[in-house]
Amino acid sequence: MISNPSRHCTVELQALPSRIGQVRRIVSAQLRYWHLDPLIDRAALGVTELLTNVHLHARPDKTCVVEMELLLDRLTVSVRDRDPRLPVPADVKDTGTLATCGRGLAMVAAMSESWGARPDGESGKVVWFTLPASVATPERSARPPRRTPREQVAPRFADVVAVDAHRPAHAPARSAVVG
Repeated sequence: MISNPSRHCTVELQALPSRIGQVRRIVSAQLRYWHLDPLIDRAALGVTELLTNVHLHARPDKTCVVEMELLLDRLTVSVRDRDPRLPVPADVKDTGTLATCGRGLAMVAAMSESWGARPDGESGKVVWFTLPASVATPERSARPPRRTPREQVAPRFADVVAVDAHRPAHAPARSAVVG
């Protein structure tokens, strides 16, 4: 289920590896729709890390809800699951250089403005992070401004170059038959 009234988007899913990629695409598309293109990479990375944690650690099931909310100049991305255990960030200094886990929340903390976790009712939690949306004003957006039909520049006839003017001269035709 996807809903996006104004500046709010919610996606409910099973945190399975195949679904995590789909949610990354949904997050990217929603941020493009909101003209927040500069936030796409960080938001997609953060939501991937949070969903991976649900996939690896949540019990009794992997059902979760991803929510994005844009208020004033701040984007909040949260993941709600049914496991009441709050995440404990690993000490990155104790994590080996070849370790494949233990760095997710440290990455979320490093790329976000703020992050946290809180209990959600009696049997669940919400893990969230925020990104400053003020860097994504329309003037600084990666998307160029749209032009009205009158502003679009059409080439003048004098600027059009004939195609034949740039062709090399052809050699005379030769027969491939000996004789």
